[in-house]
Amino acid sequence: MEDEKTAEGGQGDSPPDKKEPEPSDKVEPPIQETEQDKKDVPKEEEKTEEVKSSGDQKPDSDAPKEKAGEEKVEDPKSSEEKKPESEPPTEKSGDEKTEEAKPSGEQKPESEPSKEKTGEEKTEEPGSEPPVEKAGEGKTEQAKSSEEKEPGSEPPAEKAEEPQGGTNETEKKETEGENKVEQEPVKEADSKSEDTTKKPEEGQEKPAEGSKVEEEGKQTEAKTDQENSEGEKAEETTEGDKNQNATEGGEEEDEEGNKAAKAEEEKKKIPDDFFYNFEDMISQPHITQDSGLPQDYLNLVHSFGYDCTKRHNLHLLDERTVCFAAGNYVLLLDLQTKEQKYLRSTSGGGIGAITVDPSKKYFAVAEKGVSPNINVFEYPSLKLHRILRGGTERSYSYVDFNPKGDLLASVGGDPDYMLTIWDWKEEQTVLRSKAFSQEVFRVTFSTELEGQLTTAGTGHIRFWKMADTFTGLKLQGELGKFGKTEISDIEGYVELPDGKVLSGTENGNMLLWEGGLIKVEIGRKGKKLCHQGSIQQILLDEGELMTIGSDGYIRVWDFESVDTADVADESGLFEMEPMNELRVGHDVHLKSILKSTDAENEITVWYAQDASGGIWKLDLTFSHTSQAPDKLFTYHAGAITGCDVSPLTQLVATTGVDHTVRVFDFLQKKQLCEKRFADAGTALIWAPQIVDAKAKTIIAGFSDGVIRVMTVAQAGEDQAPKKLKQDIDLDLKQVFKPHNKAVTSIAVNDKGEILATGGADNTIFFLNIGETYEPIGFIETPSAVKQIQWSPSSFKKSTLLVFCEDGLVLEIDSPDGATFDTSKTFHITGLPMRSFKFKSIKSRLRHEEELERKRKEELERKKREEEERRKRIERGLETESEQGDVEEEKKTPEPEWKPYIPSEPSPILTGFYSEEGQFWLSMGEFDAGYLYECKFVSEEERNTLPEELRDEPLQSVPVTESNDVPITFMHYSGDGRKMLIGMEDGSIRIQNLEKEFKLDELSSHWQLNLHDNNYGRIVKLAVSPDERMLLSAGSDGNLFLYDIMEQEKVDQKVAEAKAKLPSAKKSGEQVIVDDIDDPNAYSIEDAKQKAEHDKMMKIADEKKKDVRRQIAKLRRQFKSILEQNEGLPVHLQLRKEEFELDKDIKLELEKQKTDRIDIVRKELAWEAEKQRIALEKLRKRYKDVVECERIVVKAFKTPHEVASFRAAKLSDDFYHMKADFERRKTMTMMKDDITRDPTRDLLGGKTLHSDDQTGTGGKHGDQGGAKVTTTLKGSMGERINKALHKVEEKKQKRAARRAQWEELYNTKPDDDYEDPADVSAIKEAKDNMGDYKLKTAKDYVVPDHLRMNVEKARGRLLILKDLIHEHKYNFNLRLLKIRDKKLSVIEEIRELVAELENVQSQLTRSKHKTIPPIPRMHPDEMPEKKLEYTRDTLLAFKKEMEMKQKEAKGGGGGFGGFGGFGGNAGDTAKDKGGSPTPKPSTIMSESKGGEDEEMVEFDTSPLEVEMKEALEIKLIYEQDRLLERIQELLLNFDAELRLLRHDKFKLDIVMKNADLRQVTLFEEFVLLKEYEKREDVMEAKVSGKQQEKLDMQAKIIELQGKQDMKKKEIEKLQEKEKQLYAQFQASLGDNNKFAEYLTKVFKKKIKRAKKKVTDGEGSDEDSDEDSDDESDWDEDDEESEEEGGYDLDICPPGCDQNIYDNTCQLREKKLDIEEALQEEKKNNDGLKKDIESNNKKLKVVDSALKAAQNDLEAFQLEKQQKLNELDVVVTLKLHQIQYMINGILPQDLSQTLVFESHGVTRLQHRIKELEHEKHMQKKHMKESRRKHVQLIKDRKVFDSKISEMEERTNEMMIAKFGRIVDLEKLETITVNRQIEELKEKLRLTEIQCAEELEEWDEKIAEKKAKITALIRDNTDRLDQLCILLNEKKSFEGELDSRQKTSGQEYTGARKADLRERQRLIQLVQLQAQEIDALKEEIMLLSRKGGHILPPAQPPLPQSPPNMRTISN
Repeated sequence: MEDEKTAEGGQGDSPPDKKEPEPSDKVEPPIQETEQDKKDVPKEEEKTEEVKSSGDQKPDSDAPKEKAGEEKVEDPKSSEEKKPESEPPTEKSGDEKTEEAKPSGEQKPESEPSKEKTGEEKTEEPGSEPPVEKAGEGKTEQAKSSEEKEPGSEPPAEKAEEPQGGTNETEKKETEGENKVEQEPVKEADSKSEDTTKKPEEGQEKPAEGSKVEEEGKQTEAKTDQENSEGEKAEETTEGDKNQNATEGGEEEDEEGNKAAKAEEEKKKIPDDFFYNFEDMISQPHITQDSGLPQDYLNLVHSFGYDCTKRHNLHLLDERTVCFAAGNYVLLLDLQTKEQKYLRSTSGGGIGAITVDPSKKYFAVAEKGVSPNINVFEYPSLKLHRILRGGTERSYSYVDFNPKGDLLASVGGDPDYMLTIWDWKEEQTVLRSKAFSQEVFRVTFSTELEGQLTTAGTGHIRFWKMADTFTGLKLQGELGKFGKTEISDIEGYVELPDGKVLSGTENGNMLLWEGGLIKVEIGRKGKKLCHQGSIQQILLDEGELMTIGSDGYIRVWDFESVDTADVADESGLFEMEPMNELRVGHDVHLKSILKSTDAENEITVWYAQDASGGIWKLDLTFSHTSQAPDKLFTYHAGAITGCDVSPLTQLVATTGVDHTVRVFDFLQKKQLCEKRFADAGTALIWAPQIVDAKAKTIIAGFSDGVIRVMTVAQAGEDQAPKKLKQDIDLDLKQVFKPHNKAVTSIAVNDKGEILATGGADNTIFFLNIGETYEPIGFIETPSAVKQIQWSPSSFKKSTLLVFCEDGLVLEIDSPDGATFDTSKTFHITGLPMRSFKFKSIKSRLRHEEELERKRKEELERKKREEEERRKRIERGLETESEQGDVEEEKKTPEPEWKPYIPSEPSPILTGFYSEEGQFWLSMGEFDAGYLYECKFVSEEERNTLPEELRDEPLQSVPVTESNDVPITFMHYSGDGRKMLIGMEDGSIRIQNLEKEFKLDELSSHWQLNLHDNNYGRIVKLAVSPDERMLLSAGSDGNLFLYDIMEQEKVDQKVAEAKAKLPSAKKSGEQVIVDDIDDPNAYSIEDAKQKAEHDKMMKIADEKKKDVRRQIAKLRRQFKSILEQNEGLPVHLQLRKEEFELDKDIKLELEKQKTDRIDIVRKELAWEAEKQRIALEKLRKRYKDVVECERIVVKAFKTPHEVASFRAAKLSDDFYHMKADFERRKTMTMMKDDITRDPTRDLLGGKTLHSDDQTGTGGKHGDQGGAKVTTTLKGSMGERINKALHKVEEKKQKRAARRAQWEELYNTKPDDDYEDPADVSAIKEAKDNMGDYKLKTAKDYVVPDHLRMNVEKARGRLLILKDLIHEHKYNFNLRLLKIRDKKLSVIEEIRELVAELENVQSQLTRSKHKTIPPIPRMHPDEMPEKKLEYTRDTLLAFKKEMEMKQKEAKGGGGGFGGFGGFGGNAGDTAKDKGGSPTPKPSTIMSESKGGEDEEMVEFDTSPLEVEMKEALEIKLIYEQDRLLERIQELLLNFDAELRLLRHDKFKLDIVMKNADLRQVTLFEEFVLLKEYEKREDVMEAKVSGKQQEKLDMQAKIIELQGKQDMKKKEIEKLQEKEKQLYAQFQASLGDNNKFAEYLTKVFKKKIKRAKKKVTDGEGSDEDSDEDSDDESDWDEDDEESEEEGGYDLDICPPGCDQNIYDNTCQLREKKLDIEEALQEEKKNNDGLKKDIESNNKKLKVVDSALKAAQNDLEAFQLEKQQKLNELDVVVTLKLHQIQYMINGILPQDLSQTLVFESHGVTRLQHRIKELEHEKHMQKKHMKESRRKHVQLIKDRKVFDSKISEMEERTNEMMIAKFGRIVDLEKLETITVNRQIEELKEKLRLTEIQCAEELEEWDEKIAEKKAKITALIRDNTDRLDQLCILLNEKKSFEGELDSRQKTSGQEYTGARKADLRERQRLIQLVQLQAQEIDALKEEIMLLSRKGGHILPPAQPPLPQSPPNMRTISN
């Protein structure tokens, strides 16, 4: 890989990543080289490989430099003659700087791999050089090294003297030769003198002449890697930054120098009309020098493939042309003519990405290879306009133009992932940065925000900005953070106008990014995903968001909803539904779509890239007139795995991983047919003519191990309509499954008798070829089979060569002629087999080549040193002994070499026989680069060989200049002089051979990369039968067709020749073959084993049957013995017990039988339960859902019948939907009532009424809302309650009367009031008078109640479905009733027939009449009986199935029916048996005695004869009556059935109309569904505005109410002020001399302290007002000087002090009222302003509401027009059609109007109703006027009566009370409810207290008794204490006496006594404590409420064990 890395590194010390060169570096003048320049070329240059010069010149490239030494210099004159006229004239100054030298990675155009293989260097002609003026200044060393590396690049004006030239420059020239592109053909004279040696790549041994170059290359590689790593970290800067960096560290240039530099830069710009010569830039084939092979050995004729799995590989150039990458070509496809154009890559490394300029004038092709270029072409001229160099190391993954088209963004692939922004017109890099550390899928510019980009790829998304910093323009990237969301690969995204980014994910949801973070995740409702699979592309088109998913769906989303989406909960998920969606097709995997607009027809068409292999044409208008998706082209999706050419005609068949087999006519350049199967294809051959003379048989193998034999033939006329798109038919002939895993290879032997197949299951299967393919058997191999090949016919014996994947090769003798036992298994043994295991020798070969190279180098070195030593000795500079010492010092020991053997064997890729027992191998991985000839040896020969030579190849042939690329396919040409080779890198190599069919010596070769270099491995190279055409199939899905001859001859042959197709099939010849679709189907061996197992089971069954027959025979014998025994006399008979040999045996057998039955039951329990559950599932799925089966009730005597409606039950979902609809309907009605405009009444002048009513209602509610009662009981309470009840009734009567009056006054309308209903009715009448608008009218306005939406449409569908079901259900009930009646009739007839038989039995035969047969129910009348079964029916069914199985086994053929062998394997035997139809039974009457029976004659009396005759007459009558009754029953039933039949006919009409109506409603529903989204948005907008209007109106009404309240308060204050003034005047009295003075005092304004305002908000305003008021009052005070000299603040003498004080008090009240009045007026003004502002807002809202309503009206009209376009079926009779022309029904009824008849009648009646209504209205108006006059008179009369009654009432009050009193207050005084209640409460409290006293007395007595008992107990304890003390005293006395009388030995105190004494002391202390406790207890008990606690008792001391008790 040295070459690649060195090429990336650039020249000199400037890495390619750090700087971009000046434009002056790119445009160089063509300068011829002088003789001195030739001498200055370093000598090391002679040892470097000579690289083919490139024609891919930039506009700045110079004339070619001619090398010294062996190279020939081309005539400059001839070069100048070839200059194109299109080159721009540019100038370049001579004083260039070293920093401006362009790095090689960006400076040179890229070369093809073919040139890097040849290593030829040709002097080039400056054909593409722009003419420039020659500069005089010399070049720097760096520029010189650049020129030495790159012939034809930038020749120097003058070369500096550099004798040894530097090896680095030479190495760089060699390694960067890969980037050269040939510019002109090579002259033969020049090529002879050039070195044909090529520098190998990494891993391959180098020639001896390149050893130094290799060492120097490694140094350069290390240096370049370091520079590249530094360059990746640095961001690119603009040209201004580069100039600034160039001058850092040195002296600043003066202004004149800057101006000169700028002026020079302007001169260096590339002209817009400059173009490269693309023909010279195209990558050329790699040809061995002096081979004589032509350049155009292969010419591309047609491409049948399309790399549809490649990302974004479909681009639109114009409305009819698309382009895409196909291998090493860019293919331009005309969608209408299907014409193809091709642009080959300039690098030969493949196509990385394509993009089209927004103006569609240019398109860019980014290539792959070593330091690939981006070529910009002009369209439609297809001229190469610009070349962008050095953007990445290996490949480009995506490129994109910005919206303006002046910038281009590119992102590289592995390993650098470099993001580069280009000024592509100047071929300059603007910015660059590493995009990410993993694969980047896309990079795009933002369409709205300039300078912003987005990249996305593996597990990331990144947002970039081109930021202008103080150091220049920078590229800053912000990595998107997934946060809680699962990290996902991002394929598709779109930049939104506001800067957000919407991206897809792997799981199918969308992510909305904002500020580098996920704002929200978007999914569908119900936790469903937006797409099932990854989202490949997101588009923003005309305000609509479209997502393209790999699931084949295109969904359209509402942009506003997505843009404003936000998280509602912690889940982070926002749910919404798409507005529209389109499923392109089944098994479609979309990658991208493109929009195409036809400007003339204004039609928008979309083209889609389908990863499943196709290009689709889509209509995304989403309307009911939208066209269905159309698949324009179909291709292989993914790798092609098999390909073969017909041996007879110009057809080729292919198969691939896309499960298809396709057949192409490569002369007509079209696909003829395509057939899809269940699994991927893995191998394919076209059967040779020895097998099929017509060459119509194709054999294909598949990944599931199935082999399908197919035939190709022309489609017959009868098949043509079925397959309109198929030119031929591909029919299955036979299908069999020889393998359990993938079929890897198929081969037919030379005789055409045996077919061999190899599989990945380590088996090889042999089959005989005949009319059908019959299996021979299979053998097993040690590993999976890679390839198989039969030996050629020239060999002595037929063998099969088998190549296994792990390096093992087998040779198996043909099974032809041998016999094998395949009765039990197809596994055959005994076939002779030889094996060979490949052993790697590549490391040894390379070591030998390295040693040979070193040996040659050493010889050359010695010769050179010997010559130098000889010269130095001649000069006397050294002696011979000194040289010898030096030589001895240089010798160093060689390191020990060991061969390298890979741990895992290299796989075998392909191989073939060379001669008998010998074969050639092509290996992969490590051992690639050689062809190995190997030989099978016997075990004896192998043992004789040395161990290291065993299993080694005989010889190896190096594949020269292949870079160790493995060979995947090899095929000899027809004459054996050439070998067609397919490589793993997608290149085709034509290798000349020295000897025919011999690979020992390889001659020259021709090689060209055609398929993709990364994944386009050559699968097959197929040559046409005439060897004029070549087809190559690759793993990249491409199938290329090449012409091996001259193009003119090809065109002639195409015109003359046409593919010969086999004759059309005869319809009778076709045999239907059952395909094997089940991947788990039996293979041939499995089928054989199954058949063998069945055979064994059959033998076992036969043995069982024999045993059973013997047992049955014994049973018969035993039965006969039993019968003989029974025939004997009783005394001789044997008892049953005597027949039993042993009772235990019988018991044991019974036990065994029972146990076996239990075991069987247990074994079958699971299966029985499984079958029961399965039956239950089937019943639920198919039976339970059916409400009524199709029941056909037939008549008895007529053929009439009536069938029921086969109706299904309505599902629970239906009822849920219906209930939900009803609920929503109710809610909608309630919502309409709630949202009804509440201001309609309020705005009509009733606002005050509502307020007053509310206020009064509140008072009334407080006064009389609740019933007033008292808590008193008894007679007193009853009396008070009665009085209160009377008062309350009077209050309620007055309140009701007052409310009536208020209601009456409030309902009084204004004088100019008009009823809104009347106004609207008048308006509607004026608008619609005499006008019946149609829905199709343009001015039709859809009424609100007739507006249709999705909810109403769904409701109508539900109602209609319910009605249909109800009608069917009711009819089915009637039918079931009549069926039940038929059953009852049949039963009655049966009884009548029995009775008739009884009657006829008593009659003579001559009197008998025919008894009618008893009718029976037909099976169609009782379909439910089909599911009823008994044990007998089950047993019968079992026997029937056994019979069918036997018939199937008897009729089947070929391998037990498992393999499907034989052409008739698919035919199934028809069931010939059938159940006979039962004949109607007739009952024949027979006499009991019989005809021939002799009657016994008796003598009968006349009476008996008479009685007998009477009986006979009675029986005959009864017989006739019964027969008539039977006929009556039958006729009545038939009549009733006929009536039901007529009803069924009518109902059928209704149901049919209902079905048609349902279809219409469903179409309306679908159409309304399309408009639902827009309608919801508009209705939400209207409802929002309406609600806003209502809120505003309510607010205005509220403010108006407040304003009215303020007005009332102001009026009240003004009234108070008047009353105060009247009070003041009354206080003055008459003739008061101080009246004027007191009036001034009363009116005087004085300073008053403001009340403190707690609310701080109004403090500032109050302070301002105070200051204003004070200033006013000060003025008043100044003006208030009395003229009379009185002080207004002091009561003057003579004035009454009380009057003065009263005046001051009244003044204070007046001032309070004035302040309150001023405050109310201020508030009133504020309310007025609020009302005015709200009115303005209301007008704005009203206008917005009207606009929204207008929009909604327009939308409703549009929707109505769409609904009018739907067809509605109306059933009419002829008499209903009134549209006649000259009395004849016209043919065209399009102008007719369908109008309901009752509608016409209704309109006619309406005319009369309106006339009558008019008359009545006039009459009513007159009556109303008369009534109005009378009411006015009555009102005056009542007013007078009211005044009289009021006067009379007042007089009565004065007479009774002395004054007018308030009756309500008087009523409250009559009964004092509170006093009476308090008295009763006091009485109850006294009773309660007395009861509590009694309870406490009882408690006290109880406590006293308890205290007495305790005292007594204490006294008893004190008595015991006294006794104990006395005993103690006596004991002490005794002790004292004993101590006195005791002996001397006991004079001291004993320990026992001390212990006893201590115990007693403690006892006394304890008793004393008890006494104290008892005393305290007594004291507590003597007190009331004391708590008694037990005394604390200390533990008693333990007495010693030897202590005796006191008693002792």
